[in-house]
Amino acid sequence: MDEQGHDGTGRVDLSFTVEEAQRTVRVPPGVTVFDAASWNGIAIDSTCGGHGTCHKCKVRIDGPSPITRHDVKTFSREQLDAGWRLACLVNATSDLAIEVPPLTTRPKAATVGVGRQVILRPAVQKRYVELAEPTLEDQRTDLTRLLDAIDDLEPVPDLHVLRRLPTVLRQADFKVTAVVVDEALVDVEPGDTTRAAYAIAVDLGTTTVVATLLDVTTGTPVAVASMLNRQQPFGGDVITRISATMLDPAALDRLRDAAAQTLATLADQVCTEGGVDPAQVYEVALAGNATMTALALGIDPEPLGVAPFVMSTPQPPDLLASELGLRLHPQARVTLFPALGAYVGGDIVAGMLATGMDRDKRTRLFIDVGTNCEIVVSDGDRIVSTAAPAGPAFEGGAIRCGMRAADGAIEVVKLGGADDPVELGVIGDVEPRGLCGSGLVDAVAELVRVGLLDASGRYVADDVAKEIAPSLADRLAYVGQERVFVLHRPAPDAEPEDCVVLSQRDVRELQFAKAAISTGWTLLLEELGLEHRDVQQVLLAGSFGSYLSAASAVRIGLVPKLPVLRIVAAGNVAGEGAKMALLSVRERAGARALLEEVTYVELSDRADFNDRFVDQLSF
Repeated sequence: MDEQGHDGTGRVDLSFTVEEAQRTVRVPPGVTVFDAASWNGIAIDSTCGGHGTCHKCKVRIDGPSPITRHDVKTFSREQLDAGWRLACLVNATSDLAIEVPPLTTRPKAATVGVGRQVILRPAVQKRYVELAEPTLEDQRTDLTRLLDAIDDLEPVPDLHVLRRLPTVLRQADFKVTAVVVDEALVDVEPGDTTRAAYAIAVDLGTTTVVATLLDVTTGTPVAVASMLNRQQPFGGDVITRISATMLDPAALDRLRDAAAQTLATLADQVCTEGGVDPAQVYEVALAGNATMTALALGIDPEPLGVAPFVMSTPQPPDLLASELGLRLHPQARVTLFPALGAYVGGDIVAGMLATGMDRDKRTRLFIDVGTNCEIVVSDGDRIVSTAAPAGPAFEGGAIRCGMRAADGAIEVVKLGGADDPVELGVIGDVEPRGLCGSGLVDAVAELVRVGLLDASGRYVADDVAKEIAPSLADRLAYVGQERVFVLHRPAPDAEPEDCVVLSQRDVRELQFAKAAISTGWTLLLEELGLEHRDVQQVLLAGSFGSYLSAASAVRIGLVPKLPVLRIVAAGNVAGEGAKMALLSVRERAGARALLEEVTYVELSDRADFNDRFVDQLSF
């Protein structure tokens, strides 16, 4: 396969057109077109897991894309000249326009996650039956008559079904569809509704919540939506939300209501966008950290926030969707991912499931970067995990000009160019208003590279700056008594306090965050008797990890010093794991099995943690 080289920096815009509907997504360079579509809920046909062997993920590319040997086997010369390629083999290293044909087949398997293939076997099953009407000679009960006709399943009815069964059978002339979820017969519907079966996968994040509506009959995403968690007014991280419940007994109910409102809004949104009747959504899979899960369920989170950090249960029970405020089928079930510990929760278990941490024989490092950073290392036989307190810097918190990744946020920084000494990539291509997490990492990495920040993280003196970087030296200034670097001036004569700047304190915040993370993965590697160079792949998970520059992460020491192509932006793997649990009962069992396979390592009781942390502070 021909690969386009890239240095791991910057972003590319991919504009997808599906049946005249257009959607543009922004991804790191080197991501395949297939993965970029998958992360964003854009369905491209595939059954091989993105390995180029099924030859189904056909798209037309408007832009530069090399022709692979698999493309030659798939397309005619005229089609190749017209830009037809296999999406899983196109690495996006520049902006591309992509035409996606509508799905014309019903795939036997659904590809989800990063390089994972799932054999379609959802918990939601529908069976259409045409029953003989009762007679004096055949006085079987309505339920027996229905169950006798479903010979491959042995479902147990609930009261909802028994109440509906007599009326629905007779109004539908005994031609009905039985709806089964796991072993429960949850409904009987008039006529043949076997093609209408849906489920919703939810990544319940502390900051952002993402919901994906899935057609479980085909395994394909129908609609995806995201929004800020409505618990935000109670604090930006789990500790502040736990503290809120400790200070005010009524806060727990309000936090639970906020979670319910968030989930209900997203469920309504994806059903509306997908043109799906909410009553045809029969199951929800929810992946969240231990605190978010506890708050959504109304469980007191205080024990999670104080030593010895104890969960109420590692595996919350399944429950009705209505108990979480979701307006779906009356008997729709919610399954929740298990947690490994108070700070390595169900979202990380879902991520491990999606990335196959228990299946790959390579030495792999999985990092979900956020306020609380979860880290997992596998050597192919053993898996260890931990959590590191990174703080809010990666989400723009505690940063002088920090902001969330929204329009106006600087997300890419390049310094020292011949034409422009400061090149900025801004979300929305508008006037810069602040600095988001990926921009913060880029800025510090670039300042280290050009020499304006020394290894200790201090800005160099003015005379040194003029000598080593004359085109940038005038951007070093003061706001009050604090040294800053000016990234953007709204006007040529703007004062530093009116500019978007990176302060010395901002650099320190990032240093502390990256030191906590690198100490975490260093200690986990030592736990397995490994060194940094033994790592064969790094997976950067979560929203921030998806848009983090691999080159910048390596330069500041956030990840081991490896070639950037070994560092993979894994996307929303928590959401991908939730999808897998809905599409395959086997994968769902695999998630629960991870509780026995993964060893949790507590860093807070390590006597050498502080010394190791200090060692990791330098750039």
